[in-house]
Amino acid sequence: MRIAEPSLTYTLENVTFTVDDYLARTPTTGLLVARENTILVERYQYGRTDRHRLTSYSMAKTVTAMLIGIAIAEGQIRSIDDLAATYVPALAGTEYGRTSLRHLLQMSSGVAFSETYQPGDDVSELGKAVFSANGPGSLAAVKQFNKRGFPQGTHFNYSSADSVVLGLVLRRAVGVPLAEYLSTRIWKKLGAEADAGWDIDASGQEITFCCMVATLRDWARLGLMLANDGAWNGQQIVPRQWVLDATTVVPGSHLAAGERTGPAGYGYQVWVSQGERRRFNLMGIRGQMMTVDPAAKLVMVHTAVRPNAGFGPANLEFGALIMGTISQYALK
Repeated sequence: MRIAEPSLTYTLENVTFTVDDYLARTPTTGLLVARENTILVERYQYGRTDRHRLTSYSMAKTVTAMLIGIAIAEGQIRSIDDLAATYVPALAGTEYGRTSLRHLLQMSSGVAFSETYQPGDDVSELGKAVFSANGPGSLAAVKQFNKRGFPQGTHFNYSSADSVVLGLVLRRAVGVPLAEYLSTRIWKKLGAEADAGWDIDASGQEITFCCMVATLRDWARLGLMLANDGAWNGQQIVPRQWVLDATTVVPGSHLAAGERTGPAGYGYQVWVSQGERRRFNLMGIRGQMMTVDPAAKLVMVHTAVRPNAGFGPANLEFGALIMGTISQYALK
């Protein structure tokens, strides 16, 4: 359902701004705010429309984690504490093969990996291997990272290679392409209005650390399903306990907000906001984000073409927009 757009404001450095101001100040391609089944705000820039499928970057990591929860419920994966090599025998004898799915989900594999988005870092090498038409693909890509920097389950280290390993495990466990698994287990059940897309490597494996595309409204459907603890239109799509576990951080653990994780904690391939109020975030580089507030059934989807990969001042402004929205709608 759509209503007349309400007046939405936010404050940054003691100055109050509107949605119009936000769009003028940032390279945002799409912004959608929905509460329950009502669209409050839906805006596009740079020629994008509601028919365009917009990219996710690392928002796709959370989708991968939710599919793993479904696979466990279906018995395709026996346990979150199984080792990766249990499902991908080609990883036997490697550090990733000896890592549990739990610690991969929590970015706590301990396998040394640098993701600074600077030339020559490990994620650059990973990208070359999976994005090149003649590249070796995801399996060979992760096998090159075979040094353990910390014991698994003890340190948070954001690593897209961990997410690639999860994708390899999931593909071999369910026995079908992950795009097909996503379609039958989530997308069709959401009543999505358009097909999604997912980049694949040269071997045909979905690149699970990024690279899903979908319309803004379908991203919002996904977010609202998560806001309802995995349920949509009376059907439990992702197991409720899995969603709760995935979006909860134990205070004081190595996954809680702090020096390594930053201002948010980390769950199963998803960022978890601090505070008593449960809120979590799907986040990708260059401004791709979704914020989910389950108590208010509120979702904000944001896509952008920021020139820099990192999470600097532009994120502060989006954070102010989030807090302005929550104060006006979620807290009522």
